[in-house]
Parts: sequence; structure tokens; C-alpha cells
Amino acid sequence: MSKQQSEVPYGTLDLLILRVLEAMGPLHGYAVARRIEQVSGDALQLSQGSVHPALIRLEQEGWIRTDWGVSETNRKVKFYSLTKAGKKQLAVEVANWEKATALVARFLEALR
Repeated sequence: MSKQQSEVPYGTLDLLILRVLEAMGPLHGYAVARRIEQVSGDALQLSQGSVHPALIRLEQEGWIRTDWGVSETNRKVKFYSLTKAGKKQLAVEVANWEKATALVARFLEALR
């Protein structure tokens, strides 16, 4: 990873995946990763080794579901989509992220 690229902050990959699926609809894992990279302005580089376990975990939680389909390269792949529970969890994740970033911002501002 180059010095200009960042790692995904711990605990935010689920939020990013859920948000991408909310915005884009059903996508296969590779497309989810590429969309996150694209939105980050290529500041993030995601490997399938990080995205795939997150997708499995989100499916086990019931926040996303999978359906088999055919990719744009004519390969059989799993497409992931947000469930109703996933939409609720996304709202929780966004609220938690906003609280956490506000707390850090207050802390940094207080120590100037």
C-alpha cells in the first residue's frame, strides 16, 4: 500500500459496505470493494481478504442477503443486497460513527 493510501479505520468497513449497498443496490463483492475505493478517491485499497469476511459476517447477522447471478464478465457470482434489518443497522452504524467522530473532534478541540 502506498503512503498516500489509507487503511479502513477499524470498525468502519461494515458501515461502508452497508452504505454502498443502500446507495447502489445489489452488487457482487468485487464491485462493493471497487465502489468503496472509487468513493474514497482511491485513498483506500481493499483486498478481497478484508471484504469477503465482512460480507460473510454481515450476512450471518442478517443485515445483507445473497443471490446468485451473472457478473458483467459473464461469471456466476454472489450478489449482496441490504435487508430491512440491514437498513436499521445502517442507521445505528451512522449514528455511532457520528457520535464517535463528534467525541474525537471535541477532544481535539479542547486540547488546543
